[in-house]
Amino acid sequence: MKAVVCTRYGPPEVLHIQDVEKPSPNDVQVLVRVHAASLNPAEAHMRKSKLIGRIILGTGLVRPKNPIIGADFAGQVEAVGRNVTGLKPGDQVFGRKSQGGFAEYVCVTEKPIGLKPANISFEQASAVPVAAITALQSLRDRGQVQPGQKVLIHGAAGGVGTFAVQIAKAFGADVTGVCSSKNLKLVRSLGADRVIDYTRDDFTRNGQQYDVIIDNVGNRSLADCLRALNPNGICVGIGYTSMSLVLQHFVLGRFVKTENKKIGGMLARITKEDLTVLKEMMEKGQVVPFVEKCYPLNQVSEAYRYLETKHASGKLVVTFE
Repeated sequence: MKAVVCTRYGPPEVLHIQDVEKPSPNDVQVLVRVHAASLNPAEAHMRKSKLIGRIILGTGLVRPKNPIIGADFAGQVEAVGRNVTGLKPGDQVFGRKSQGGFAEYVCVTEKPIGLKPANISFEQASAVPVAAITALQSLRDRGQVQPGQKVLIHGAAGGVGTFAVQIAKAFGADVTGVCSSKNLKLVRSLGADRVIDYTRDDFTRNGQQYDVIIDNVGNRSLADCLRALNPNGICVGIGYTSMSLVLQHFVLGRFVKTENKKIGGMLARITKEDLTVLKEMMEKGQVVPFVEKCYPLNQVSEAYRYLETKHASGKLVVTFE
C-alpha cells in the first residue's frame, strides 16, 4: 500500500510517498481503507522540531521513530478483529490514528473512531476528529458554555475555529469571531453573530468583554486576555506562538486573581462518545465541516506548504482515491 513517509526532519519536501506493508488487524483492531485524511499543524511542528522538541515529544532524536505521518482519516472498514463488536466490514467511519493516518490502510482500535454521518463526504469527515473535538471539549468542558453567554473565537476561520463558531452557536451562545479581512464572509456564514477584522480592530482593547474566549492563535499577552474577559470569564488557549506566552498563561496565569477570571489550556482527547456527539450535530446540520481545498496524494508536500503559511481557512485534506 502507499503511505506518506517522513524519514528525516525538515521542510515539507522531506515527505515522500512510499510502498509499505499493508497492516493486519489484531483481535481488538479495525482495518480501514482510507479515502481521505486531513492535515493538522501538530504534524508540521513535529516534522520541523528542533532537538529540544524531539526530546520533549519523544519523536526520535536523529530521525522520526514513526515515519508514516498523519492522524485524522475517514474511510471504509475492510476487516475487524474477532473481539470487535461495534463495527463491521462495509461501515463508513472517521477517526484518528495517533501516528500513521496518511496511508491507504490503517489499523486502529474502536475507541478513536465513529460511524460517518451519511450527509457528509469522506473529505469532510476526515476534517473532523482533532479540530472538531478540540472545539467541542474547549467549549463544553473547559469553557462550560451556557445559552446566552458571550463567546469570542479568536482565529475563527481556522481548523478549530470554524468548528468552534458552529458548536458555540449550537450551544445557544452569542458568538463573535475574530479573523482576517478575507475571511469575514466565511465566518459570518458559519453563524457568527458578529465578526471582528483583526487588521482593523483589537478585540482586547475595544471595550467589549466575554464570558468565554477560545484562543486558537495564542499571540496575545496574559494582560490582553484578562482585559477582554468578564468577571468569572475564562480564556481557553488552544495554540501559542511563543514559549514566553505559554509561560505567561500557564505559569503566571495560575497566580493572577482578577475578578475570578481564569486562563487555561486545552489538550483534546479523541473518544468514540464525542465523535458520536459530533456525528449527531452534523446530521442535524448544526455543524458542517469546512474544507478549503483537497489535494491528491502526490501533492501532500504542497498541501503542507500551504498549511504552514497560516493563511489556510478551515481544513486541508489529502485524498486517496
